[in-house]
Amino acid sequence: MGDKIRIGIIGTGGIAGAHIRAYQKMSDVEVIACSDIIPGKAANFIHQFGIEGARAFEVNADLLSLDLDGVSVCTPNAAHREVAVEAMQAGKHVLTEKPMSVTLDEAVDMVRVSKRTGKLLSVGFQPRYDPNMQLVKEIVQSGELGNVYYVQTGGGRRRGIPGGTFINKESAGAGALADIGCYSLDLALNSLGYPKPLTVSAYSSNFFGTNPKYYEFADQFQVEDFGVALIRLEGGIALNFKLSWAMHMDSLGPTVFLGTDAGLRLTPAGSGPWSGVWDGGVGSITVFHDLLGRQTQSPIDVVKHNVDIFYEKVRAFVLAIKDGLPAPIPGEQIVRNQAIIDGIIRSSELGREVEISIPEL
Repeated sequence: MGDKIRIGIIGTGGIAGAHIRAYQKMSDVEVIACSDIIPGKAANFIHQFGIEGARAFEVNADLLSLDLDGVSVCTPNAAHREVAVEAMQAGKHVLTEKPMSVTLDEAVDMVRVSKRTGKLLSVGFQPRYDPNMQLVKEIVQSGELGNVYYVQTGGGRRRGIPGGTFINKESAGAGALADIGCYSLDLALNSLGYPKPLTVSAYSSNFFGTNPKYYEFADQFQVEDFGVALIRLEGGIALNFKLSWAMHMDSLGPTVFLGTDAGLRLTPAGSGPWSGVWDGGVGSITVFHDLLGRQTQSPIDVVKHNVDIFYEKVRAFVLAIKDGLPAPIPGEQIVRNQAIIDGIIRSSELGREVEISIPEL
């Protein structure tokens, strides 16, 4: 490996801009190529961000034939599996954007290829690098709450439906559940130590995305804008998950961890039609105890910080390549997150509870 980590970016839509801005802050990284299946898009991206000397491709295989250490997969959701697998088979480490994939089978395939090729597969959950999120995990893992038996997570935007590839079934696979729901699931599951999901009973709808009164591209809307599920996790834990892109309400409530010794409540930061879910930040953290028969609550100051969590996500991927470390957010862990999303989609389509079975990886 040379002095600089050589990176390629596959898919040059909106999220790719966040990746290139992160890489451009690193003196030990060189982005040498970008690809996009839309003619001219990769070339325009290279020009827009002034990536001197980088090559543009319209065929991913051409980019992957280069001497690269790693790639950022920034394609629409439905292409994550195909592109990540192709990259790992070509000998490149992979940082893929969230959600990991569309289906559980796709996620399992990605992990198996990572193990077979020995290449890193890291999934892009940048909230992991928010010190407040890390504090929540520390509290839960410390045992202060006792035995955690119930978790409520999710959240909702009042009017926050995105556009483009996010609302197309073929390109996105799912709607709000995959777009922002995966963040809420990761917050809960990562804090708990990523227990295995067992069953899901779910409901989803799309009353707002398909209504021109509320959404200007209603005739193109093909996914869900609301979902709710009860997920049974190993260890006797119940997970109540609820997520909305749009609703006649200001909030779907905080994230809550109930334990046998104490409870923990988190509220999202921000206000307005696009806030209220965990793709933003933490507004408040409170621990509830029972002391000598009297309820007490202890507000915890949220960490005021200037951490660029997206940069930290990308930097962790680079350092893993550079220092031979494991994937920062490993695919074999996030496959459980994807299994829940897959189960929610199946359950809501069937109208009944479904079992979650994750194959051997």
